[in-house]
Amino acid sequence: MWRMQRIIPIAFRRMIAIVPVVALAACGAAAAPAAGHAGQAASQHAGRQPVRHAIADRAPASIRPRQPAATPTAARTAGGRNPAGQAAGPTVPGTSNCPLFPANNIWNTDISKLPVAAHSAAWLRSMNSAGTYLHPDFGPDPGGYPYGIPFIYVTNAHPKVRIAFQYASESNKGPYPFGADTPIEGGPKAGGDRHALMVDSSTCTLYELWNAHYSPRRSTAGSGAIWNLRSNALRPAGWTSADAAGLPIMPGLLNFGQIKWAVRTGTPIRHAIRFTAERTRSAYIWPARHEAGSGGSLSLPPMGARFRLKASFNVAGFCRRSTPYCADAKVVLVEMQHYGLILADNGSNWYFQGSAFPKWPDALVELLKQIPARAFEAVSTSCLMVSRNSGEARARPGCPIG
Repeated sequence: MWRMQRIIPIAFRRMIAIVPVVALAACGAAAAPAAGHAGQAASQHAGRQPVRHAIADRAPASIRPRQPAATPTAARTAGGRNPAGQAAGPTVPGTSNCPLFPANNIWNTDISKLPVAAHSAAWLRSMNSAGTYLHPDFGPDPGGYPYGIPFIYVTNAHPKVRIAFQYASESNKGPYPFGADTPIEGGPKAGGDRHALMVDSSTCTLYELWNAHYSPRRSTAGSGAIWNLRSNALRPAGWTSADAAGLPIMPGLLNFGQIKWAVRTGTPIRHAIRFTAERTRSAYIWPARHEAGSGGSLSLPPMGARFRLKASFNVAGFCRRSTPYCADAKVVLVEMQHYGLILADNGSNWYFQGSAFPKWPDALVELLKQIPARAFEAVSTSCLMVSRNSGEARARPGCPIG
C-alpha cells in the first residue's frame, strides 16, 4: 500500500508518493530494514489557506488550555537536579503535577556537549541550510484560527470514544477523550494535519491524533498514540504515531507561556523542539520509531536526527535589548543551543512547531524568522541511549550531558 506524503515548500504545495519502508537504527548504526509499514508524513506549512471564520482573541473557554499562575515549565523545581544529575524536566504547560516525560528523557536532555554527527554537513546541505532561515510554524492568522497545534486538558470524567483509524495496525486502540470540545489544529473546518492533543491531568496520560475528525456517531483519525507521561517507554519499533517519526508531539512544541515564564524567572526552557525537513532518509534513529523517507542516501537526515544551534552563535547580539520581545527570542535561542531540534516529520525545511495557545505576538514570530539554519549542526545522540525501546538518556565517558 502506498501512502501519500504532503511536502509543502515555502512558496507552494505539492504531493509525492512514498514507498513504505521502515528501518531501525540502533546506537547510531546504519538503519536496517524492519517489517514493512505504510509511511506517514503530513505537515501544515507556508501557503496554507486561512480558515475563514473569526475567533475571539482567546480560545473558547471549553478548549482553552488552563494557564494558572504556576509555572508552565518547572517552577517548583527550578534549578533542581534529578538523581542522574540532570536539570529538572518540564511539566505539561498549565499543570503542576504532570511531567512532560521524565527529566532524563531524551526530549529533556541537554545535548550542548555531545559530539557533532558524522553526516552533519551533508544533512544541512540537503535542507538548503546555507540560504534558509528557521520558520516558526505558529503565530497569528488574521481572520482565522491561529497557526500552531492546540491541546486540551481533561480528567477521568471526560467521555472517551473509540476511533476508527486509517492506520489501525500502528495505532493505540484507546478509547480517547475526544469530543466536540476538542480543539483541532487549524480550526474545526481545517484541512492539513488536523492534529488533536489531549492531556488527562488526573492520570498524566497524553492522547494524540492525526487527521482527527469528531462525529457523535463515528469519530475517525489517520492514526493515534497514547503516552504515559511518567514513563520513558517508546512505541513499538516501526510504529507511526500522530507524526511521521513515531514520536510524541507535545514535548516538542514551543509554548508562549513557557517563554514568558522563562523571561520572568530566568529559568531556561528544558526541552527540544520538533521540526520538519522536505526530504528525509528512509530510516529512523533513536528515539524515533518510524520513517517516511525518500531514499537511502546517507546525505539525507533520518527521522529522529537531533540538531543544535552552535555554541559560537552570538545570542547576546541577536537583537537589541530595546527591541520588543528580544528577551523572549533569546530564551528560544538558548533553548536551541542546549536542547536543540528533533526531526519529527516531513514538511518545509526548518519549520519548527509551537502550540496555538496562548496566542503568539506577531513581533516575536518575526524575530524568530531571523535565525539562520546555517548556524546549526547535527549531533550524535546514540551514545546516550540506555535501551532502544526507552527514551531514557544517560551520560557516559566521552558522551556528556550539558
